[in-house]
Parts: sequence; C-alpha cells; structure tokens
Amino acid sequence: MTAPPTLMLVDGSGYIFRAYHSLPPMSRPDGTPVNAVYGFTTMLLKLLADMKATHLAVLFDAGRHTFRNEIYPAYKAQRPDPPADLIPQFPLIREAVRAFNVPCLEREGLEADDLIATYAARARATGAQVVIVSSDKDLMQLVRDGVSLLDPMKNRAIGPDEVREKFGVDPDKVVDVQALAGDPVDNVPGVPGIGVKTAAQLITTYGDLETLLARAGEIPQPKRRQSLLEHADNARLSRRLVTLRDDVEVSETLEDFALGAPDPGVVRSFLTENGFRSLLKRVEATLDTAPDPASPDTPAAVAQGVESVPDDYHLVTTLEDLDAWIAEAHASGVVAVDTETNSLKARHATLVGVSLAPRPGRACYIPFAHRAPKTEGLDLEGEGAGAAVTNIEDKDKALARLGALLADPSVLKVGHNIKFDLHVLAGAGLDTVTPLDDTMVLSFVIDGSRHGHGMDELAQRHLGRTTIPFEAVCGKGKNQITFDLVPLDQAVRYAAEDADVTLRLHVVLRQALLAARLVRVYETLDRPMIPILARMEQTGVVVDAVRLKTLSGEFARRMADLETEIHALAGRPFNVASPKQLGEVLFDDMGLPGGKRSSKTGAWSTDAQVLDTLAGEGHALPALVLDWRQYAKLKSTYTDALVEDIDRATGRVHTTYSLSVTTTGRLSSNDPNLQNIPIRSEDGRKIREAFVAPPGFCLMSADYSQIELRLVAHVAAIRALREAFAQGQDIHAITAAQVFGVPLEGMDPMVRRRAKAINFGILYGISAHGLAVQLGISRGEAGAFIAAYMARFPEIQTFMETIKEQARAQGFVETPFGRRIPIPGINDRNPAARAFAERQAINAPIQGGAADIIKRAMIRLPDALSEAGLGARLLLQVHDELVLEVPEAEIDATRDTVRRVMSTTVALTDAQGVTTVPLDVDVGVGPSWAEAH
Repeated sequence: MTAPPTLMLVDGSGYIFRAYHSLPPMSRPDGTPVNAVYGFTTMLLKLLADMKATHLAVLFDAGRHTFRNEIYPAYKAQRPDPPADLIPQFPLIREAVRAFNVPCLEREGLEADDLIATYAARARATGAQVVIVSSDKDLMQLVRDGVSLLDPMKNRAIGPDEVREKFGVDPDKVVDVQALAGDPVDNVPGVPGIGVKTAAQLITTYGDLETLLARAGEIPQPKRRQSLLEHADNARLSRRLVTLRDDVEVSETLEDFALGAPDPGVVRSFLTENGFRSLLKRVEATLDTAPDPASPDTPAAVAQGVESVPDDYHLVTTLEDLDAWIAEAHASGVVAVDTETNSLKARHATLVGVSLAPRPGRACYIPFAHRAPKTEGLDLEGEGAGAAVTNIEDKDKALARLGALLADPSVLKVGHNIKFDLHVLAGAGLDTVTPLDDTMVLSFVIDGSRHGHGMDELAQRHLGRTTIPFEAVCGKGKNQITFDLVPLDQAVRYAAEDADVTLRLHVVLRQALLAARLVRVYETLDRPMIPILARMEQTGVVVDAVRLKTLSGEFARRMADLETEIHALAGRPFNVASPKQLGEVLFDDMGLPGGKRSSKTGAWSTDAQVLDTLAGEGHALPALVLDWRQYAKLKSTYTDALVEDIDRATGRVHTTYSLSVTTTGRLSSNDPNLQNIPIRSEDGRKIREAFVAPPGFCLMSADYSQIELRLVAHVAAIRALREAFAQGQDIHAITAAQVFGVPLEGMDPMVRRRAKAINFGILYGISAHGLAVQLGISRGEAGAFIAAYMARFPEIQTFMETIKEQARAQGFVETPFGRRIPIPGINDRNPAARAFAERQAINAPIQGGAADIIKRAMIRLPDALSEAGLGARLLLQVHDELVLEVPEAEIDATRDTVRRVMSTTVALTDAQGVTTVPLDVDVGVGPSWAEAH
C-alpha cells in the first residue's frame, strides 16, 4: 500500500524571532542586517535535510492588524514594535524561502496560525498526514488524528499526550482552557483569577466552556464563582480570539505544496548576494548534483535535460514521410507546430511551410510553397543554394492529413504566439487546431513584464541557446527575400529549429508554471482566450469609410480655422505643427512665463504639460494649440488611418489582440489600436459613429459598471462602499455624503464631481497636486479632500499600505485571481522612482483583477450564446467593454444572456461565501458603436 502524503506546515513567524535572538548582529556587504536571515536560512536548510515530508509550505503573519483586532482592538496591542534592525530582514527571509523553491504564504487580516489551521484541515480531508513545525501553544488545539506538532528547537514531536501535559485537557478542549486562563502576552482577557490548571479542572468537570458558564452559579468557591459570573462575556470573547480559523478561503491545493528541488542559480544568487559563503559551500554539492532528465523537479533541471538532446532535423517531401511524422506526434501526445509564411500579416499571409516537433531535439519541415531561390546579395551556403525546389507531394492530401492531426483532441499542439499560426493555417483551410498551448503566453503568466517573451530571448534565457536569426536565411534591407525563396536546406534548419525550441521551452515553462503555482491563472484565464481572440480578429468590425472621410474633412476645416486664430494671436504665421517654431512664438515673441529649454537642443519645450499649464493660467494661444493638436491626432490616427485599415475583401477593420504585452494582464490592441479611440470628447465619440453593423444586425455594447471601484470595495473590505454598491446607489454621491457630510438630496454636482475624482484617482495613488490640477483647486484644498477621504474610509489606507508592503517583500503584487504583476523599482533608492512603483503597486492588482474578470466573461460567452441558439458574435474588447454584432431579431435574448454571463462570471464573496459587491453590466444597442455605448 502506498503511504499517504505528508504535508509539513512551518510557522515562519516563530522561526524569524528565534533566528534573530539566537545570533549576534550580522551585516551583508551593503550594510543590510542579516543575522535573522542567516539563522532562518540555516534552520530551513536543516529542516529540508531532515524532513520526511512529501509536501511543504512556510506560513507568515502578513501584518499586526488582523480580524481579531476588529473583534477586540486591544488584542496584541501591548506588543512592542519589532527591533529596527529586524524590519528590513522580513522581505529577505521570504526571499530565502522562495529561493529554495518552497511555497511562502501569508494573508492580510489573518495570522499564520489561521492559514496553518486551514491548510491542515484541507490536507486531512484528502487523507494526508500533517506535521506543523512550531512549538506555539496556540497551535496545539489543532492536534488530532493525523495532525501533530514538531518543536524544531528540541526536535520533539507534540501529540495528544504532550498537549494534555501542557493544558491538562485533550486538544479539542484547549481553546476552552485558553478562553478561561487568558493570555497576557497576546492581551487575551480571560477570566481574572483563573489560570491554566484551574481552567483545566473546570472544563474537565463541566465538559465545555458554555456549559461551565451556564452553571457558574453552582461553583462552590465564592471568588471563582463571582469572577465567572462577572466575566462570562470576556470568556466568550477570549474563546473567539484564541480559536484558529480553519475555513479561510484559499486557492492552493495539496498539489501546490509538492516538494521540488530548488533552481541552483537562484540559490547561489541569494546566498552570494547576502554574503552567506559558508552556507553556499555547505549546499554546493547538493546543487551540483546532475538532474535526472527523465523525471526533472525544477525548471533548471528540465532545461538541462531538454537542451542536452542533439538536434535531429529532417525535410519532408513525401506523403509517406509525413505519415511517419504524424504517427510520431500521435505516439508522443504532443507536437510543436510552427508556420513559415511570405508575410507578417497573418490573415493575408501565404502558407509557405509547416514544421513539427514531436519531441525535444527531433523536428521536421514540410515545404508547401517554396520557389526557386534567389541567392543574389545573400551569403548562403550549402547544397540548397541554387538547387531545384521540391515541395511536399500532393499538397491537398498533405494539408488534409495535417488538418486531421491539428484537429485531433488527443494530441496537444504547442506554438509560440500560436494565434498567428491559427490565422495562417485557417487561410490554408485548416481552421480547427485543438487543444493548444502557447509558450509565449506561458512565459508571460510566469514572469509578466520582467523581460520580453520572444522565442529567441526565451531560448537564450531558459535553454542557453542562440537561435538562427531570420536575417541569416532571408537577408536584410533591400536584399531581404521572403521565406518562400529561401533554399530548402537553409529553410529546414531554421524552421525545424523554431518548432524544436518551442517544444523545449514548453517542457521548461510548464514545469516553471507548476513551481510558481500559476497553473490556474494560465489554464482558466489566458490559454482559453487564444482561440477566442483569433475568432474576433478573423471576424473584424464593419467601418463606414464614407463617414470617416466626412469626419476627416470636418477635422481638417476645424484645424484650418484654429490655425487662423492662432496666427492672429501670434501676430504672424508659423508652422503650428513645429514645436521649435511654436516655442519661439510663445517664449521669445510673446514672452510667456515658465518656459524651459531642452538641454540637448536648446529649443523651448512645448509638450502637452507645458501647454496645459499655460492654458490654465488663462493664455489663449496655448489652449488653441491644444485643440489643434487634438484634431490633428484624431485625423491622422483615426479618420485617415482607419480608412486605410479597412480590408478590401471583408469591408471590415481587423485589429490584433495581444495577451502578453501589458503589465497588468489587460489585452492590448494594435494594427490598428481600437482601444484608444477617445470617448470623452464629442469629436472623439464621432469616430465611433463610423463603426457600424451590417444590414439585419445591430451592435451591442456591454460594459462593466465601475468594475475597478467595485473591486477596491471588495478587496479592501470598505463596508460603506460595499453597502452602497449592494443597494445600487450612486457611489460618487454616497462618497461625497460620507466624506464631505452633505445630504444626498439636492447635492451640488461639483461636490459629487470632487468625490468622483477621488474615487477614481485613489486607484492610481493620486497626489494632492494631481487632484488639484484635475479639479482646478489649490493643492492644500485637494490635500484636505484626500485626508478626509482616508479618514472616512480607513480601509483604503490599510489596503494601500498592505499592497506596498507585499510588493516590497515579494517584488510583485497579485490580482484577486492569482495573477502576478511584477513591480520593478519598488525598493529603488530614488524616492521618485520608488513613489512611482508604489502607485503602480496600488493600481496593478485592481486593474489586473478587472482584466481577469472580463477575460472570464469572454471565455464563457461564446458557449452561452451557442447554447441559447443565438447568432451574436464578439467583435471587440475595450478594457471593461465588450462589443458584439447581434441579429436584430435576437436583441432581447442576447442582451439577457450577455448580462447574465458577465454579471455572474465571478462572485465577489467574503470568507463565508456571501456576496460583498455585485457586478453590474450596462448594455446598450444601436446601429453604430456610438449609439450602442
């Protein structure tokens, strides 16, 4: 019989203070104190060396304020602040845990003990054994069958007998004894005059706390009886304080805590950076142990395993050979796929060839549309230079067999930026590719914006491999050729390597995803989006070219009129589009104040900030230039450019969405960018009038209402805002009433506007200066508004400080759904850079959380529409808004389905499963995007 898994849960907070007090002061080369870090790392290494567990996690207290302080403000209030030289060691200690590939967990508002209780209960429910590494008496209440404690200092197991020795009762009665005895260290009041021994006698006699309190009048000792009667409420309060929560809502499962070997590079870097040479020497032998490529434990081990396989690349030109490669893919169950084309425009590109890699190191290239190569101007070597071209025989049959492989659900298809390949394959008639994985998206989920996610960069980073550059086979500049002209011997090495490297990266990144515990983010949020975005890009949106040209002419006339006014104010004609000439007019001719010259060119600065400041001071010419620039941008970026972007074959504009560009996980749109069309100005909104529905259809806009504010109210537990959202009230008016003390009825719109500015500005860490500029008030008045806001909603300040602390400790923040967002610069010594990073840390989990929510809605929506028998199609996503093309006969049913899916795709609930904030969706319908929104 297989032994059950053993989960070891380490009370990290207890380790920290033991380590700190057991060693004299120590500093690393830059002066940072590290004695606690060194002691903690030493204890962690010993634990890893001695333990027999299969699963491991270290738990920390996230902060001093927990839900128990809400119950009893004096809880632990008398505890002194940590020593000054220990505070900077807290994040380093967490870094030590992660360096050794051990899960490091904490939760704001909870103690580490609550997390330990929860994970212990969940593990026991699966049949696992649990060992809690701590000698903390508060954790002894968790001891039961399958759950024990281990005192790490005495290496002593603590079971039921040891608990009875300590408290005089069985483990399940420990909280009753603690409730009576209290705890002066934690400021738990208990009942005066009753210690642990007396409490144990009373609980043994009466069975439990409630029975004892109900029968307190029977106690023969007068003082004891009187104390119990007078302090019964304190006893009940104390029981709530000492009872550990084992029902915390957590996303991790036992599988997430499976032991894995650390990345040697990460360990060496951590120990070297902190000056722990003796520890590095101690672990070097272990780190240098060669990994087993057949059963790797870490991304680094995997990389060494897949990289050691030699390249075995082949050209496939017969159906017989193609069948053999397809059979290998079926046997492997996974195949990397890459397409070669004659264009970077995926929807219009011709499929030149396909490469397959059924296992690391082994790949082939199948040419479909190569032509006789042109070698002039290229330094090509090999037999292929000038040789006759031999494409795959019977192209149609070859495509049909490839199509069957791509559509086979039993074989995983892996690509790098596979959405591009989906378009190319669809153009060749291969429109079903499932299931699929994408190494670019995998890399983004793991590392976010820490680095680029191009295949060449990832190959160097994870495999230590320099791939063949495109210029090596196609040349560059005026001599560059398209891939269909590349000689086949050159093409096979380049194309087969692409597929092979993609598969090798897949092996590494899949392991890294598991090690980082980000599988859920990838599997539920990003991977399912790939085919959905591909369909949206293929569908496109109808754009009225005539309307755009009319708008373009209108904008040109406005610009001409403004230019006339500007010249009149300047007293002479000049090129309004020239920053240099504009600067001369403003600061040399007109002598306006506040001008600054560029240190490089000596020219006056005339950027938007400079012009905004001058316009705000009442100068007319800068204000007119700002208007002129706005029309120039609308004309060049939208009305002129969008006409050129209309696909002649479809009459539609087809944008391209990316999953791996923005820091927060938001989708980005480009070529053309349809997410930045201005909507706040009347002229900007006119551009949306050109986005129209075809005959028999309408456009439907479904927009999450104030989604980011709702997320803040949820994650920061702001009671007043939660209640306002739950009751469907005007959130900005409610905020104004709460902050400024004005009645809702007859509220001055300006007061509501101020509250709205703070509500939204707070998400971006708005400063008094920023709010002052936005509202046109003094900096002091703006600062007073923010202070009043924070005073009324103190949960906001707590949330912001907690988020910043997490970012400083981890280097990243997380959305409510587990996506990690790196925050570079959070520990920068430059105050301006650090302040910018702190603002980013506050906003990122909220903006990223909103992006996660709409992704989940987009994933659910196509199936929901199909199941309802509706023909609506997703066209666009613009941050919190979805745009659909809907048959006119199905408007009502589609509206109901869309609203239901979007409002229920995520439930924002508390630990008891009660919804804290509802998701509201505004749905509009019209013949154009402007009328639907």
